[in-house]
Amino acid sequence: MRLDVFTLVPHAFAWLTEQRPLAGVLGDGLELRLLSYRDYTPLRSGQVDDEPYGGGAGMVLRVDVVAAALDAVYGARPEHRVIALTPQGRQLTQELVEELAHEPALTLLSSRFEGFDERIVEHLATDAVSIGPYVLSGGELPAMVLLDAVARRLPGALAEGSGELESFSAELGGGLEHPHYTRPADFRGWKVPDVLLSGDHAKIEAWRREHLR
Repeated sequence: MRLDVFTLVPHAFAWLTEQRPLAGVLGDGLELRLLSYRDYTPLRSGQVDDEPYGGGAGMVLRVDVVAAALDAVYGARPEHRVIALTPQGRQLTQELVEELAHEPALTLLSSRFEGFDERIVEHLATDAVSIGPYVLSGGELPAMVLLDAVARRLPGALAEGSGELESFSAELGGGLEHPHYTRPADFRGWKVPDVLLSGDHAKIEAWRREHLR
């Protein structure tokens, strides 16, 4: 997969690229490009946003700036999905993550402060995605969330089979995993269920199935 992220702060992604599972697929299963709007803006002094028409607080990412960036990178309208990260978008779920992980290429558009000129979402993006019903200062964190969620579903990102039996997976009917425990077996009187210490894999599997959340 090739995944492009357009952002005002490309350096914000540096730490994520050094962490697994993303680090494990970079350059192999994933080509990641972090692109700054300021490198492509047609405006003077690196301007990328402006005051909203009609007044109000905050600054809005300009449509001509985003169009110029997309034109410069792709030369024409991209044939793959271009996702605007905005609260008005489709809620990010594991089902959507699985869908996106099968795409050969994706472009993520992030913004800052008051968000996008609406024409970006309407005419330049093919999809709008939200990570939740709350407000953040920019689209970088949503982009990282989507990037991490998609990257871990790419071949080679996780150990064989470890991504199939986890929370929200189809194997678990979209629900949550069973509780997990590790050493010590008894801490302050809080004991691990005996069945998990029994060594009886059939009983352990039955217990886990019974305790899906």
